Amino acid sequence: MHIDSTRFGTLEIRDDAVLTFQEGLPGLQGERWALVAKDEDSPFFWLHSIDHDDVAVPVTNPWLFFDSYEVRVSDEDAARLELLDPADADILCVVRATEHLEDFSVNLAAPVVLHTNNRLGRQIINDAHGYAVREPLFSEVELGDVQATTPRVPVAAQAR
Repeated sequence: MHIDSTRFGTLEIRDDAVLTFQEGLPGLQGERWALVAKDEDSPFFWLHSIDHDDVAVPVTNPWLFFDSYEVRVSDEDAARLELLDPADADILCVVRATEHLEDFSVNLAAPVVLHTNNRLGRQIINDAHGYAVREPLFSEVELGDVQATTPRVPVAAQAR
C-alpha cells in the first residue's frame, strides 16, 4: 500500500510493517501506523499515520539518550497489547522537535509500547514514576554520541 505523506511525499508501506493502535494515539487521528526512517544513520524515526497523510510524530529509542530509563507496563496495558513476555515489547518515546537542538524534549512519562510479533501498539502511562512529559533530550548525551539502532518492529518505508 502507499500513502501520500504531506511530510515525505509518496511512501510505499509494507503490509507486514503496519502497526495497529486499536485506541489510536492520544490526541491524534488514525488506528494504523507505520515506522518511517528518514535517514538510516539517525536515532529518530517517524511514527506515521497510514489513515491520515498529514499526521506523523518523531520517535526514538529512549535508552539511546537515557541509559537508566525504566518502563513498567501495567497488567491492563499488557493485556490490551496481548503482551505475555516483556521480551516481545519494543519501546519508543515521542520526541518534541524544535528549531533549536538544545530545546528538543522527549516524553518519558508516556512511552509507546509495540508488540513485536502481533504489531499492536499503545501509548501508555509509565508505571515507573518520576519521568517528565518534556524531558530535555540532550541532558545526558550529545547528539554526536548517539548511535542509531534498528527497532525490532519493521521499518515500513525509507523517506526520501
